[in-house]
Amino acid sequence: MKRIEQLKQALSQRILILDGAMGTMIQSYGLKEADFRGDRLVEHSCQLKGNYDVLSLTRPDIIEAIHIAYLEAGADIIETNTFNGTAITQSDYQTDAYVYDINFAAAQLARKAADKFTADNPHKPRFVAGSLGPTNRACSLSPDTNNAGLRSISFDELVPAYSQQAKALIDGGVDILMVETVFDTLNAKAVLLAVQNLLKPENLSLPIWVSWTITDASGRILSGQTIEALWISVRHADLFCVGLNCAFGAETMRPYLEELSRVAETLVSVHPSAGLPNELGKYDDTPEYMASVLREFAESGLVNIVGGCCGTTPEHIRAIAKAVATLRPRRVPKNKP
Repeated sequence: MKRIEQLKQALSQRILILDGAMGTMIQSYGLKEADFRGDRLVEHSCQLKGNYDVLSLTRPDIIEAIHIAYLEAGADIIETNTFNGTAITQSDYQTDAYVYDINFAAAQLARKAADKFTADNPHKPRFVAGSLGPTNRACSLSPDTNNAGLRSISFDELVPAYSQQAKALIDGGVDILMVETVFDTLNAKAVLLAVQNLLKPENLSLPIWVSWTITDASGRILSGQTIEALWISVRHADLFCVGLNCAFGAETMRPYLEELSRVAETLVSVHPSAGLPNELGKYDDTPEYMASVLREFAESGLVNIVGGCCGTTPEHIRAIAKAVATLRPRRVPKNKP
């Protein structure tokens, strides 16, 4: 509870900085199959390369080093390495039996790094957000254009999968649960129900953060909702923060962020990608450019938390932190019903 109070106090005083991309940093290490297997999964039955979440078990040194790099760059909040941490997604690698261990270990790694930086500078406490990704399936959309009624997963299958992941993250010591890169709000509602079912019986309270990703120029997510509809869909959940992440890059997100800032009666975040990948799969938006765009968002009173998504690095986070350091956080509106 002490950390939650510290988090609220910090947010009342300044714009907080979220870290940047985990995957981008992992890719910079040029890891081989042996790194993903480690000692624990050396006899695993299928290829594991590309399963970044399992590195919290097999190469914890790398994950910890990435957390430290972002904290050194000025991040107030670091995310766990659990974007694909549900049994649904891990089943692609036949590692669904390790889901609890993966999430618990990831939370512990982030907790250790955050606590070290807090101990070194108690006036700037650091926090851990447990990352709950969207999975690779959707409740609202058919995977077959010839069969509109087909679903690859149901709401009732998602809830227990997210419950398992969230429990491990909570047990591992996260301060926040972050439902991110949401492309189907029904998936997000499954997370919210799973978390509610976990916390309520124990009389626990934990900040919940939902961040959507806009998929086209109309300002809608993949399942078709507008910004205002997104907020209305989840406002019942007493959310700590809502936001936008990933998408096309910082500048193109502005009108959608402005709309979310207008309607949301809670904190608002944004952590864009560093543009879209170029023909070589690289991201072209520089730290200086992203920092200038996010500074304008802050100057316009649109944000409480800023950070980076795909393609961003500690250099991006350092530039963003410097750009918004002296700016006041957004004031949460009290809209008439």
